[in-house]
Amino acid sequence: MLRVLVGSPIRQKPEILREFLASLSSLEQTSYTLHFCFIEDNVLPESTKLLEEFAKEHPCEMIIPAVAPDAQYICDEYTHHWKEANVWKIATYKDQIIEKAREGNYDYLFFVDSDLVLHPKTVEQLIASKKDILSNIFWTKWAPNQMPLPQVWVSDHYTLFERGIAEQITEAEAIKRQNAFLEMLRIPGVYQVGGLGACTLISKAALDKEISFQRIYNVSFWGEDRHFCVRAVALGLKLHVDTHYPAYHIYRETDLPGVAEYRSQCKQQGPRITLSMVVRNEEKRYLRRVLESARNYITDAVIIDDASHDRTAEICEEILKDIPLKLIRNTSSKFSNEVSLRSQQWTETLSVNPDWILSLDADEIFEERAATEMKKLAADPNADSLFFRLYDMWDEEHYRSDQYWCAHLHFRPFMIRNRPGMRFKWNEMAQHCGRFPALEVSKAKRSELRLKHYGWAKREDREEKARRYQELDPDAKYGWKEQYDSILDNNPQLVRWTEGL
Repeated sequence: MLRVLVGSPIRQKPEILREFLASLSSLEQTSYTLHFCFIEDNVLPESTKLLEEFAKEHPCEMIIPAVAPDAQYICDEYTHHWKEANVWKIATYKDQIIEKAREGNYDYLFFVDSDLVLHPKTVEQLIASKKDILSNIFWTKWAPNQMPLPQVWVSDHYTLFERGIAEQITEAEAIKRQNAFLEMLRIPGVYQVGGLGACTLISKAALDKEISFQRIYNVSFWGEDRHFCVRAVALGLKLHVDTHYPAYHIYRETDLPGVAEYRSQCKQQGPRITLSMVVRNEEKRYLRRVLESARNYITDAVIIDDASHDRTAEICEEILKDIPLKLIRNTSSKFSNEVSLRSQQWTETLSVNPDWILSLDADEIFEERAATEMKKLAADPNADSLFFRLYDMWDEEHYRSDQYWCAHLHFRPFMIRNRPGMRFKWNEMAQHCGRFPALEVSKAKRSELRLKHYGWAKREDREEKARRYQELDPDAKYGWKEQYDSILDNNPQLVRWTEGL
């Protein structure tokens, strides 16, 4: 069986260290066995006690450094404040751990920072990826008001986009390339990168080379991980990141409450069905009914509140209070450019690493038997996408059925499996771009479970939509003019809805 040495220089607050050590204890060990090597650079007695208790229960070597701990390293609610002396002290500690791995003839060395919480399948997944130097991804707000960013990068100090050596690009192009890189990392897979750190598996083949965290004297990059990466690539090794099981980073003490939700997601039994939804000013419409129905079969939710000015967001939090919810509140609406909004929805949904993505609008409700049928559908290994029929309800008891309103005669995808390496491309349209991007689907399955769409069920809603389409798409560039014109028909052809057919 493979042997893996987990190495970590540790100087940590006890509240955070406790979660880190519990995370290590929960790692699944099927194809390997774990041993631990900690360098205790710690001045807090309670943290020392936690390490001693851990060492009693696990194969663990505790190293007390000869150098006295430097009291200048400070973590606060803004960021971590590093002094240069701290950086190279840590580099020395990490090189000591590398030597321990070499001396012990370990198959792998796994460096992991002591403020991370790992998914139990992390090491199994990293080993299965068969790379010499491979980081497990995590995302961090490096500053409180900053968007979460990864601990891996493309080049140099922390460049997050590709650029040729002599290539000149605009700021807009740089942002476009950076967004493409970040969106790629949201998709479960293994990708080559230019820099990494903090949660890294290193193979014996790499350990047999002269890898090190020591400073390269003619390189001025900040941080020992960057010098490690430059040296490794110069030695002919390649750097990769695995994004299947993102770790949780307790960068600030205020991140501690999120550990429970992260662990809940890790323990989820069966496929996760993640509800993905965009909402805007839904307080007096169907949102409450939609979420109360969906909560019977979803495991978690990602919802974009597109600049509502009513209680829409509060309703989402209320109805889904005991279900993991990622709620993003846009400060200004993106609806006039729908592809931008749907792309945001897609990226945020992928960020929670779902098994299945169920995309519903805030006025769409599956018939009642979805409570039992949906989980059966998600458990089918022979399906990568699930197709359903959508019925446009013209009131509470009838749906419309004529030449312009016949969606219920066709099966369309509303639920897709999140597959590693999934390639996609958005239809760049301001309206009617689709709820999903274009995807390569090999195993599609039709379901007889029906979906009711209440967006047209009230006269006032039909009048508002007719007005909105006239405003946003007056020439019917993105839609069907005859259907637009038929929205306000006085005597449409209606069919009574029967539940449970």
